[in-house]
Amino acid sequence: MANWSDPRPSAAAYAPGVSRADFDAGLRSYMLSVYNYMMSGVLLTGVVALLFSQTGWVQLMFNPNGGASGLGWLITLSPLAVVFAMSFGQSRMSTGTLQLLFWIYAGLMGLSLSTIFLVYTSTSIAQVFFATAAGFGALSLYGYTTKRDLSGLGTFLIMGLVGLIVAMLLNLLFFRSGEMNLVISAIGVLIFAGLTAYDTQKIKSIYAHVAGTEMVGKVVIMGALNLYLDFINMFLFLLRLFGSSRN
Repeated sequence: MANWSDPRPSAAAYAPGVSRADFDAGLRSYMLSVYNYMMSGVLLTGVVALLFSQTGWVQLMFNPNGGASGLGWLITLSPLAVVFAMSFGQSRMSTGTLQLLFWIYAGLMGLSLSTIFLVYTSTSIAQVFFATAAGFGALSLYGYTTKRDLSGLGTFLIMGLVGLIVAMLLNLLFFRSGEMNLVISAIGVLIFAGLTAYDTQKIKSIYAHVAGTEMVGKVVIMGALNLYLDFINMFLFLLRLFGSSRN
């Protein structure tokens, strides 16, 4: 069980015979790998989204009378299928398979998010992206350095996320309220801001249990996926709040 009261567990407690200096060096390398994968995934998503938005294919995601087409639904739901496959199959998959699925997921997300370039101005997308990056960096740094136990906060935020998804579905299917959409977006930003700090601390703590094992590679990929999802969702909710519409 992770020592949540101190996110920097001693080397002696988890890795007998390993010096604190070696443990800390391994931890830094591990976290750097997580961030490299996460940032590379975000970059791939952004590039794919931008390039796909400039082709005529993006228009095929919509029906002439409005709403998503069959292709649109396929592109939208495909990333969800990949996430479920990674989450529930990680114990049976090799590190290489998880890496491949991560890149596939980031690319599919790029196709799915290409429509934001049809809705919002490029300037506002860039501004919100860099604001998200700054906020994400600060929150992740807090999660990495704080000695406060964030596990209770994580449980609360996950419960809040479930409620948020329910509220989004109700608003989409029944209420269709612009005011409720703004409230949902604001709450979404707060939830994923908190999850960024919580997930960073959790990923850091897990290292003590996998250091020196073949599980490290898998944990790096899944940790990067968690932080990627925090970043992307925080970006999308901020975009809904502050993005400038093309109309």
